[in-house]
Amino acid sequence: MRDRVPLPGTESQPLCIGSTVLDHLYFSSGKTHLIKHPCEKNLALYLGRHIFLTKDNFESSLIPFSIPTSMQVGTPEVTSAHFAGSVLLLVVNQKVYVYDYEANLWTASTGIEHPVSHVSGDNCCYSGNSFCMDISNSVFAYLHGDQISQANIYFSNSRGYRFQKYAELVGTLGGIFSFHSLSQVGLLLVDKQMAMFSYSDHPLNSSFGLPFDYDRAFDILIAPGQKGILIFWFEKNLLVSRNSGQLVESVQVREGHRILYNSILKANITIHSVAANENELAVLTQENNLYYGSLGIQSRSLIKFSDQNIWSQEAVLMFTDVGILEILTPLPDVIFPAFDFQKCLLNIQALLMDPQLQAGICKVELLQGEFENKMYTIDMNSQLELTALMIPRPGTLPVPLVMVSNPHSLGLQAVIYEDGYTYDGNTKHRLNISLKQQHHWGRANPNFTSSIKRPTISTITLDIANKEISCVDLKPLTALISVGCDLEKKIVIQKKRGGGCVDIWAPGGAHPCLCPVSHREAYDPNFQGQQAKEDLKVYYPYEKLGCPLLAYYDIPWKPVVELWREGKFQEVVEAEYVLLEMNGLFTYTYSLTAGMAGCSAQPQNWTTITDTASFSWDRENYMSCHDPDHHEPLRWPDVPYQILGGPTENKVVFDQRNGIYIFFISIVDPHYSYCHLETTFSVYVYGAFPLSIFPPEITIVLLTVATLLSVWLAYMIPQLLHTEQGHEVNSFWVRLYQRCRKSCACLWGSSPRHVVRSSASP
Repeated sequence: MRDRVPLPGTESQPLCIGSTVLDHLYFSSGKTHLIKHPCEKNLALYLGRHIFLTKDNFESSLIPFSIPTSMQVGTPEVTSAHFAGSVLLLVVNQKVYVYDYEANLWTASTGIEHPVSHVSGDNCCYSGNSFCMDISNSVFAYLHGDQISQANIYFSNSRGYRFQKYAELVGTLGGIFSFHSLSQVGLLLVDKQMAMFSYSDHPLNSSFGLPFDYDRAFDILIAPGQKGILIFWFEKNLLVSRNSGQLVESVQVREGHRILYNSILKANITIHSVAANENELAVLTQENNLYYGSLGIQSRSLIKFSDQNIWSQEAVLMFTDVGILEILTPLPDVIFPAFDFQKCLLNIQALLMDPQLQAGICKVELLQGEFENKMYTIDMNSQLELTALMIPRPGTLPVPLVMVSNPHSLGLQAVIYEDGYTYDGNTKHRLNISLKQQHHWGRANPNFTSSIKRPTISTITLDIANKEISCVDLKPLTALISVGCDLEKKIVIQKKRGGGCVDIWAPGGAHPCLCPVSHREAYDPNFQGQQAKEDLKVYYPYEKLGCPLLAYYDIPWKPVVELWREGKFQEVVEAEYVLLEMNGLFTYTYSLTAGMAGCSAQPQNWTTITDTASFSWDRENYMSCHDPDHHEPLRWPDVPYQILGGPTENKVVFDQRNGIYIFFISIVDPHYSYCHLETTFSVYVYGAFPLSIFPPEITIVLLTVATLLSVWLAYMIPQLLHTEQGHEVNSFWVRLYQRCRKSCACLWGSSPRHVVRSSASP
């Protein structure tokens, strides 16, 4: 049997359940922690001398959490834990293990080659959105306190099952986090009792967050809801950030409107447990004190409740609802190995009624909106309209505030319009909020935002300015905004509005599937414009494409592209797009060259795209030749310009060939939509005469000579017939004709009376 490190004050013994031998897990820190799953409200993990996992919010008795001995963890010491979607991640003895609590399965993570102490991540509770699922799948693993020059940081996009090396960095590591509300990865750098955040992407990667005091290692709690709220704490201090670490501030302690201490550090208390939900913060101290505060837009202070006998070494705080706080304490059973949990229920609103607290009266009676706790999508060039209702207390004039959590990445701006009206004697205020990316409103410097091409998320919060702490039930209204692809959008090639859809087959008849043969000199299966070695029979998918568009071969042509959403026409697409003939036909070109299109750099084409081993040409790899940041010089201005739409009048020019073309179309403009808008359609090209066998120059010369000769003969023959030689020639032809008639009459057995004799003299 392996040696085991005993728990503080106890002996660590293996637990046998059936045929499975389990090792009791324990939390290495002397503090107690509670980790609640932000989406599954009844799921939580208690970390202390014993570890407990509950699925019913500690309503039932629990056996201490254990790991199978077969996992060979060695010392069952837990240093960090994190819920990643439907699994629980635990760092046990400097290795990461995955526990699927639904299937009751343990798995050791792969890809981590060095010791780690912490895992960090976030969760998104809107399961119907793919971008939201990516948030829950993203996890970091690292060794806290390492020199960053020697640190090994690992990243997983599979909920912790598989990790890979993230980056080589420089500095001292205080933690690494995925700030989805800022579209950044944040690295906490610690140097000489000061700390600051470094960020991964433009524009924040060119600067740091403001430095703050870091004389002790902080536990960092990310408040749920993707608002970018961070809570830093250790026994003697408490800090908060509302913008993912860009600005970290001390938390004040006040009584009524009077500030007692500018920071917890000066209050001379010892913090034992911290709990937070989307809007509230609570602190339990070893001095039997309970502190409470709001995580509103402008709030950064706590209020102290009256002294109560509520603290114990094993106690931990947990919010179960808005304004409802529980103090949990595990109690061992003297007979059974299970633990029960003592619950001390606190109603914050009732506690604030104590006049000694001078909490004041909330100035707002009602704040509600249909968008609360919902998720919306804003695509490029789209706008979102939200409404809310506010009823102020009579005689007050509260000021509503709206905050967007992700301005750097999105350039997303919220504009609030307020109008009031009276109903049933109460003044009501209707709040109208318009959301749109500043990039498309023309109100933002492009350097302010990160890559506008990249989809991301944001959180919008509607709150009241300088809201009283007594407004416990008046929680801010929050919605999650996915700035990305609107899945209801699609593109359609216009067939009726001037597009000319013509059924080339017999009306009412069966539609054949086999199109004319593509000759070897007209197509290339490798899409490189080289002649094939054999002809190709192309089957036409009529059920999918319907009847083709009609285009005359000698007129430059381009399709009319329409944007549709939820079955309704939106607009004609003017953005840039590209075409590719699906069967490799190359008997067409473009009306413009790179030089004629005004390119300042060499434009992309299908050849360069396929040379990069990426056969997909879309918004993610498109680079405009008109972009001043595109530094590739224009070396071949005479090559065909293969991009349609946008600022040019480029069109398709067909060769002298009749037949059906099946085109794939892809919108490549990165500023039109986050969606990959693409489809296929067909075109029937008509009106082309067969190509001449001889060169046209020879044909023209022969026709001219033949015409002149005919004119000359028409003039000379009548003149020659009146000469002696002309009469001899005429007589020759008459005699030849008579002989032929006689021979034919004998051959056919005709009567002599049927023979017409010539009146000419022999």
